Amino acid sequence: MKKILVGVMTLVSLAMPLQASAEDVTPSAEALLHQMDEASRALSYELSYILIKKNSIEPLRYRHAVENGETYAHLVYLSGPPREVIQRGNEVSYFEPGLDPFTIDSNKMVAPLPPIMKTDISELADYYDFIAMGRSREAGVACDVVRIAPKDGARYSYLLWIDTRSKLVMRADLLDRDGEPLEQYRAVSYVINPKVGDVLKSLESVELPAVVQLPPKPQAELDWKVKWLPQGFESISRNRHRLMMTERPVESKMYSDGLFSFSIYVSAADNFTVREQLVRQGRRTLHSYMLKGKEVTVVGDIPPATARRVAESVEFPAAGSKSQ
Repeated sequence: MKKILVGVMTLVSLAMPLQASAEDVTPSAEALLHQMDEASRALSYELSYILIKKNSIEPLRYRHAVENGETYAHLVYLSGPPREVIQRGNEVSYFEPGLDPFTIDSNKMVAPLPPIMKTDISELADYYDFIAMGRSREAGVACDVVRIAPKDGARYSYLLWIDTRSKLVMRADLLDRDGEPLEQYRAVSYVINPKVGDVLKSLESVELPAVVQLPPKPQAELDWKVKWLPQGFESISRNRHRLMMTERPVESKMYSDGLFSFSIYVSAADNFTVREQLVRQGRRTLHSYMLKGKEVTVVGDIPPATARRVAESVEFPAAGSKSQ
C-alpha cells in the first residue's frame, strides 16, 4: 500500500506558474472564495484526494450532490479499516471500526474535509485578509491561488488552489505562522456530473442507523472568565462534566471564529497535574498550566503562542462577576 501511495504522490502535479492571456479577467480573491463556496454546496461531483500530515498520507473519496433541495454526501476512507460518513439531508451517519454506527441531526459532516469548503466567507472578511496569489496548476487543471491570512497573526492561514472552471478546491494547505505546511489536502482526480446525484439519491433507500436523541445541554454559568481572545472568536458552548476514566469534574468553554476552534478546560489541580506543558501535533495545540490551585488547559487548532496567551488570560473573579 505504501508503494501505491508514493505512486499517487508522484502523479499529483506540483504547482507550476501559468501564463494568463491578456483577455483573462480574474475575479477578486474574495469573489473567488464566494464562487468556491457556492460550487462546493451546489454542484454534483466526486472528488478523490489525499490528506497529507507530518507522519501520514490518507486517501479519501468524497461525493456530493443536491437533489430536490436536499444535500446528499458520502465520504469514504480508502485505506485501513472500513470507515465512511453519509449525509442525507439534515442527518449524518457515522460508521467507524469498533463503534456501533450512529446518526445525528446535523447538516455538516465531522470529517477530514477542507474546513474552508463550507464556511461563511462574509463573516471571515472581518478577521482575515483574502490575497490573490496568481495562477498555478494542480491536479492537472489551471487554478487561481488564494491565501487566507489572519489580520492579527494569532492563528493559522490557508493557501487554496481553486479550479478556474469548476471553482472547486483542488488543493488546500494549512500553514503555520512561519508559512510551513501543517496539513495538505490535494486532489488526485475529480468529476462533475449529474449522475453523481443519481448515485447518491439511492441513499434514500439505504437503512441507516436511527438518529441518536441527544439531551439538550443548557449553557452552564461558570465563575471564571477569559480576558483575551483572538479577534472574532466567540463562545459557542459552556458546560460542566466529569472525565470518563477518573470522574474528575471539569468546566469547559469552546470558542470558534468560523474557521478554527479551541476549548478551555478548568479543573482542580491534583497530584498528577503538571505545572506547565506545551504540545503541538500538526494543527492541534495543547497548553496547560497551574493557576491558583487550578489546572487550565487550552486545546485546539491555534498556534502555541496563541494558546499560551489565552490560557494565561484566564482569571477567577469574585462571585457575581460576569463570565465571558
